[in-house]
This record gives sequence, structure tokens and C-alpha cells, in this order.
Amino acid sequence: MGSRARIYPVILSKKLLTQRRKEMSYFRDNIQQMEGYSPGFQPHHWRDEGWIKLNTNEDPFPPSPKVLEALREAIDGRIRFYPDSDAKSVREAVARVYGVDEECVIVGNGCDEVLSIAARAVLGEGEVMLMTRPTYTLYRVLGHIQGAKVLEVPLNSDFSLREEFFSQKAKLTFISNPNPPSGILYEKADMERLCEESGGVVVIDEAYADFADRNCLGLVEKQDNLVITRSLSKYMSLAGLRIGFGIASRDLIGGMKKVKDSYNVNCLSQVAAAAALDDVGYYSDKMKEIRRERDSLTEKLRQLGWKVFPSHANFIFALPAQLHASEMYEELFRKKILVRYFDTPETKDGLRITIGNPEENRRLLEVIRAIIGGEKE
Repeated sequence: MGSRARIYPVILSKKLLTQRRKEMSYFRDNIQQMEGYSPGFQPHHWRDEGWIKLNTNEDPFPPSPKVLEALREAIDGRIRFYPDSDAKSVREAVARVYGVDEECVIVGNGCDEVLSIAARAVLGEGEVMLMTRPTYTLYRVLGHIQGAKVLEVPLNSDFSLREEFFSQKAKLTFISNPNPPSGILYEKADMERLCEESGGVVVIDEAYADFADRNCLGLVEKQDNLVITRSLSKYMSLAGLRIGFGIASRDLIGGMKKVKDSYNVNCLSQVAAAAALDDVGYYSDKMKEIRRERDSLTEKLRQLGWKVFPSHANFIFALPAQLHASEMYEELFRKKILVRYFDTPETKDGLRITIGNPEENRRLLEVIRAIIGGEKE
């Protein structure tokens, strides 16, 4: 009995400790309270199950054959070594293709990491981070991670910028151009004005700029508070290898490198990126085909009575005429076609649809017509 009496309080204290652990959080308050980023739904083994994936803005065409050849040659005993921490071959290729100084380029594990590096280097706790609404929701997450005050200025009903957006002062401003989910392209003069009036660093996320008629790269030489980010996921079909880059003044790039992980981009991604950037002619032809498919899909949906916003990206934002967007999403899902639905006040009436290859787009339209007509396949 005596030994049991001595053990019982210990057991009780363990139960109490377990309960307390359930009630407490090991995370910082801002992390505990925030919502994380939610990517588009991806079924496991979707290629083997007949899904058409038009919800994550990937390139519908394969990468350049030169990329695949370079990867095959690179998969040997060298992968036991750490990659080049500064991704020099990629920075040289970016400098050559885009006409910038390689010292003004930083390479990241996807464009998302470059955005994260900018937030970590610039944004302090309690400082203001500015963004539009709607836009890429990762910006909000990056601000909350830093414990910043995230200020979201709503867009007009046509997704254009409101005047009040330019009057806000912020330590860091994120703006996507073209901007998801609409694909709208803001004027270069407005982006320059934003840099001049923001009071802090401006990041123009040009992940989709290769599908547009113009971009803001030329502003980097004029605006020392500007960072331009680009992705190789969309334009160059390298989403699975996660690589992107940022272009800015030497001073900004130098500061961002201070918070970059030591070996943030693996060696195979660097090989693939350098090879892709050396074959821009291949991608230019594919980009033109995507733009043709985008315009064709836009017109055919409009003929069905849908409202489709003019897009400068590799996706469109479309408002169905016959069913609510949420219902159309569900119907397409049942037919194994994935598009993106955002249940927010600004976007709840529309669907964001990635531009697929010609066969995928044909199938999408075929299924939509069947849904509208009440047909059974």
C-alpha cells in the first residue's frame, strides 16, 4: 500500500501535465492565431486516375528537351556534394536573358522563397505590410509570420486598383502583376508611382509576366526600393523543381542574401534552370500557344454566356452563367476536372481556370456544355 501511495501522486501529476500540454501552445502567438497557406487540391496519383488538372497554373507543356538532357547528364556522383550556394550559373543565365547585372539577382527555391526572403529581410514585428484583396494569399501568410500589421486594400469590382492603395505607407508592399485570380495587368506608370509613394520596399511579383505584353523590369534601375520576382514554374515548366529568382538593386539583393538559407536551391534545379534559360526560343513558342488557347477558351466561354475577365496570365477568371460558381466547381470535380474556387466575398461568383493544352481545354468545354444541357455522359 505504501509503495502505491507514493506512485499515485506521480501518476496524477503526469495526467495533469498532459492536460496542460493540450491547453498550451508551443508556438508564437501570431503563428498560433494565423491561418496557413492552402494550395490547390491535388489528388494522389492524379495522372493515373484520369484527372484534368487546371487548378494550380502549371504549364500544360513539357520542359525543353535540353532541360531533360541536362538533368540526365547531371544525375551522377556529383549529387553527393552541396550545390552552389549562390546559384551562379542561374544568375548568369538570368542576367543574359533579362539584360541585368548578375549581382542584382537572387535565386530561390521557387518564387515563394524569394518572397519569403524579402519579408524576413525587411519586415519587422508590428510594421505595416500592404497588399491588395484579392491576390495571392501567401503574402498575408508571410506578413503574419513576421508578426506584422497586414493591411489589405480591396480592389474595385473590375479588379482594378483603388486610389487609396497608393496613399498607404508600408514597410513592405506585395503586389502581383498580373494579379490572380483575375489576371489583370496593372499599368507600368502605376507601379512606378507605387514605388515612389510607398515609403518602403515594394515587391512586384511577376510570376505570370511572361504571358503578358509588358512588364516592370525596366523600373529596377530607376527605383532602388523595388524587387521584381519571377518564377520558372509557369513559363518554363519547372514547377516540380521549385526555382524562381528576384531582381533588385545590389543593396537590396545584398540584404536579402543575409537571410537566405545557405544551400537553398538544389543542384538539379540549378542545372534545369540554367538549361531552360538557355533555350528561351522553345519556351517562347509554347508561350504563344498558351496565349492562343487562353484567348480561344475565353471567347468560347463568353459564347456560353459566361463573364470572363481579360487575362494577361496563363489562367482566366470566369463567372458561370447557368450555375453558381460553387455548383459548377462541384460538377466539374465529379467529372475529374480540377479548377480553383475561392469562397471569399470578392471571388465567390467565379472560377479560376488554368489554361491547359488543346485537348484539356476541349474536354473542359465539352463537360461544361454537358453540365449546362443536363446531359449524362
